[in-house]
Amino acid sequence: MRPHDIKTKIFLDSGDPDETRQVLDLLGFLDGQTTNPSLIAKKLTGKTKKFTRDELLAGYKHIVQEVASLLPQGSVSIEVYADHQTSADEMARQAREMFAWIPNGHIKFPTTSAGLAAAEMFIKEGGRVNMTLVFSQEQAAAVYAATLGAKKGDVFISPFIGRLDDRGEDGMSLIKNIIEMYKTGDSHVEVLVASVRSLDHFTQSLGLGADIITSPLKILKEWADSKFSKESAGGGNKLQTIPYQEISLEKNWHNYIITHELTTVGVQKFADDWNKLL
Repeated sequence: MRPHDIKTKIFLDSGDPDETRQVLDLLGFLDGQTTNPSLIAKKLTGKTKKFTRDELLAGYKHIVQEVASLLPQGSVSIEVYADHQTSADEMARQAREMFAWIPNGHIKFPTTSAGLAAAEMFIKEGGRVNMTLVFSQEQAAAVYAATLGAKKGDVFISPFIGRLDDRGEDGMSLIKNIIEMYKTGDSHVEVLVASVRSLDHFTQSLGLGADIITSPLKILKEWADSKFSKESAGGGNKLQTIPYQEISLEKNWHNYIITHELTTVGVQKFADDWNKLL
């Protein structure tokens, strides 16, 4: 049973349906699940040394369908394969195929030029998206602009806070900045806090009023052990605050600066994890 004072949706970040079952038993509820090539690789590695591309997609589809059956009222994010050469048309083609796997999917695109172009097309076709590998406020503004016209609930944006923390920047300050910036818009994009590394990340996200948090099983266990605390431990944070920028949401998405070093690295990592199984 969801704690009555928790409005933020709670997702599991995992490619393993067994973990979905564990969280449902642990919390008594779960609002969704996010998957990516790295998580699927962890689940499939060891069953056979290599897969054909069709076998790999079939394995991904099977996992997603099992998770979706456990969360019929929730959302399950499915990530397209994309490296730095993948076109928007190819991402959109994959998205259409994956979207047909389950009735409650969101398709994950990288927040790159090709990914945003694919998302723009897919939203116009009636799809649902989760824009991933977000590390800047301008990227968040571009996601908003590229998905204008979507209904609330059809668009998620996933800032990766842990990877910013890793290089000395306070990822939580980016969440705060994006939420503040989106107050000037129409609320069609929901902020999904990703790359959660600690219970403090989790509770700070609750405190900021994030729409969604996706978290690994370990952190959800810690949250349950804390009796579903909303209090942040705080203190000892020597990370550099990311300053708020005054950015208009009314520009064409092509006019925002969307390149970010961590997005580039993240796209390559997901592609490498997928390719290792082929």
